[in-house]
Amino acid sequence: MTNSDYLLKAAIKKVSEKLNEILVEKIEEVTNIAQDAPEILKKEFDSLRESIIEEASRLEKNENIQENYSTNTHQDSKIKKALNEIESINEQIDLFNKLINNQIK
Repeated sequence: MTNSDYLLKAAIKKVSEKLNEILVEKIEEVTNIAQDAPEILKKEFDSLRESIIEEASRLEKNENIQENYSTNTHQDSKIKKALNEIESINEQIDLFNKLINNQIK
């Protein structure tokens, strides 16, 4: 065998060893990730669930605020109507008083 044959065999052997080493490392990484995956997914699911609950609560509060505003607006319009009627009655009483005062004089 010549020196170049030995160099070629040595290169192939070292490249094969390096590839096997890299392959074993990557297999270990994948195995670790696969073992951690259920825990990671559980954490993500819990986080998502909490976010959904918070958003539902926020939406419910907003709806309650809108319902209260609607109810208050409806009550405000009733109050305004009642105040207008009271004002109208007061005006009629004033007119009646003026008529009575004019008849007495």
